[in-house]
Amino acid sequence: MFEATLLFLFMFLIAACAFLPSMLFPAKSPQQFDATGDFGSNSGLGVSEDSTLQQNFLMHLQNEIESALFPRPTDSILQRHYDALVNAELENRLAAMPDS
Repeated sequence: MFEATLLFLFMFLIAACAFLPSMLFPAKSPQQFDATGDFGSNSGLGVSEDSTLQQNFLMHLQNEIESALFPRPTDSILQRHYDALVNAELENRLAAMPDS
């Protein structure tokens, strides 16, 4: 009886190790920006070069905005306000850019 219980626990441990990472970190589908700068649906098979360039530009612009602000707060509520401030400034800068 003891060997059967030990075998069951060993098998359970192996199964938990095998499936725990996929339960904790589910696979996410790649996302891409649409023309407005928001995440859109993934219509193609992969991320095109243009959307990658757009994403890099938006990340650069966001880093530029964050570097001019105070450090990111550690409190969760203040982090939400900080993110809203950064997003509002990002939208303002994108709206002020000429369309090409």
